[in-house]
Amino acid sequence: MKAVSPAVRRALDRALEGHPSTLEEVTLLASVRGAELTALTRAADQLRRLQVGERVTWVANLNLNYTNICTARCGFCAFSRPPGAPDAWRLSLEEMQSRVDQAAALGVSEVCVQAGLAPDLDGEDYVRLTRALKERHPRIHLHAFSPQEIQHGARASGRTVEDLLRALRDAGLGSLPGTSAEILDQGLRDRISPRRIRVEEWVEVITTAHRLGLSTTATIMYGFLEEPHHLARHLLRLRTIQEETGGFTEFVPLSFVHRQAPAWLDSTIPGLRAGATGCEVLVTHALARVVLGQTFRNIQASWVKEGPRLAQILLDCGANDLGGTLLNESISTAAGSEHGGFLSPGELNRLILDSGRLPARRDTRYRLLDRPAGTADPLDSHSWEAPGREAGVRTAKGPGQTPPNQPGPP
Repeated sequence: MKAVSPAVRRALDRALEGHPSTLEEVTLLASVRGAELTALTRAADQLRRLQVGERVTWVANLNLNYTNICTARCGFCAFSRPPGAPDAWRLSLEEMQSRVDQAAALGVSEVCVQAGLAPDLDGEDYVRLTRALKERHPRIHLHAFSPQEIQHGARASGRTVEDLLRALRDAGLGSLPGTSAEILDQGLRDRISPRRIRVEEWVEVITTAHRLGLSTTATIMYGFLEEPHHLARHLLRLRTIQEETGGFTEFVPLSFVHRQAPAWLDSTIPGLRAGATGCEVLVTHALARVVLGQTFRNIQASWVKEGPRLAQILLDCGANDLGGTLLNESISTAAGSEHGGFLSPGELNRLILDSGRLPARRDTRYRLLDRPAGTADPLDSHSWEAPGREAGVRTAKGPGQTPPNQPGPP
């Protein structure tokens, strides 16, 4: 077996001593395998133990993907449909409120709202939706609208990004998902999705949100076209933003789900990979802890992307969070993920305890939420009436339309 090289050992030792990793070091570590990968994961686990301890957190949340109508047509997205497509759909405000009502009754503390870029929705619609959901459930945290949606909403309503974010904050928005980041390299973005938000625009939305007091997550999509230096530059750019703003709550690696992705099915992009390998998954999570751990306390393992069993293993590779219960995940499922949908509190706790760690329920801002000992969690035996399109999401009759006799867009 190949031994750990002096350069890899030196890079890991420097990280363990608290020195920020350089671009050269991160690029080197991004390509390790074998004994060097084992050394990386051990270093990440040691740093995790020093930085956040033995607790592993999760949040009770609902995903609310309210329309699949989208004009962007990203090469990696199997969820979206163009306006007028026979299988395009949009939830009415009444339907969205019903889903949040059900989730709130089950003790969900966060609702994550993301959707396609429907051409007849703008920033004013986002503000009205936020206000309607927040007024109905003031204790629910609304984690909503990716940077791509914010850009779309601002342009469609003639607002600046800052004006729209301020209006959303005042209407009750609590935080933003840092999705639509993919990899912050414009050349790669142009290859897989030329209509996607540009790197500098993503950074503008994120840093403006932080300045206005809205926290965000940070993400990466990997396993598609990137090379080690792309991964390294992405992580270091996030670290720089976090050093300047402190507004990221966590980092979430998201591996490319290829099975139903349009670019994969159409073979339109030379060199496109069939998602991340197991080694790439381990490297990305461990490297995140090594590079970001001093500025990002929380590294999340996505059971939706990797499955519960691999997510459990990632708890020994620098991760300290398992994400959320989700209740109704649609986007990864549409791309071919076999793991989306829902994971109960009981199963999340079982995975964490089996890994030798301490489970803890949290809110979106990572404040711990205690449940009295011996009390049953309603989510462990929940009855969900609208898990997907087949149970209540009706097909739209045209661009941006809801079915007859239904309330229109929020």
